[in-house]
Amino acid sequence: MLALFHQIFTSANVVFMLKGLWMTVVIAALSTAISVFWGTMLALVRTYAAGKWRWIAALIAVYTEFFRCTPNLLWILWIYFTVRGNKIGVSVFAISLFTSAVMAEIFRGGLNSIPNGQFEAARSQGFHFFQALLYIVLPQMYKKVIPALLSQVITVIKDTSFLKMVDVAEFMRNCTVVMGSVYDVRGMMMLFVFEAVCYFAICFTISCVVRGYQKTIVTA
Repeated sequence: MLALFHQIFTSANVVFMLKGLWMTVVIAALSTAISVFWGTMLALVRTYAAGKWRWIAALIAVYTEFFRCTPNLLWILWIYFTVRGNKIGVSVFAISLFTSAVMAEIFRGGLNSIPNGQFEAARSQGFHFFQALLYIVLPQMYKKVIPALLSQVITVIKDTSFLKMVDVAEFMRNCTVVMGSVYDVRGMMMLFVFEAVCYFAICFTISCVVRGYQKTIVTA
């Protein structure tokens, strides 16, 4: 068993797999940052668009519902085969396109929980609409949606494994390449455990950091 372990987890194989893990983190971080920004914009427009701009809110509603009700893997495959460009850039775009729709609904729920009196109070202090959003509403909204946002970030990290289907050198794909040289079920189980431990370590660390941040907010 020990000999099999050393055969699989050579320095070259470990470095190769960890390079894939780093790529997973990079793609997930970029996709999350883009999705948070774009999801915020979509949620703001859908929540506050009025009058002649109501049609934009309707389009955003179609966008969010359409992407939320279809598999992420479908869009990764579709964009990979229709959009030309760097594999990493295309991958980030594909995941962000889907995740932005989910983020938009998370943020819209947070915005709907903010009382309209916040705007009235801000207006009485001389703030215009966009200042009220930037300095009063958005900070409160982000605090309210931290648990749901954390859950979605963890989902994004795990969803990067879909990129194995389009041969992006992320963690799951690189582990699968190493697994291709293993002809023992016990060795495959070792690799599965290694993958699970790595994903767990990243996601649990993020979870602990966010929980710690929430505690500092409550005690502040």
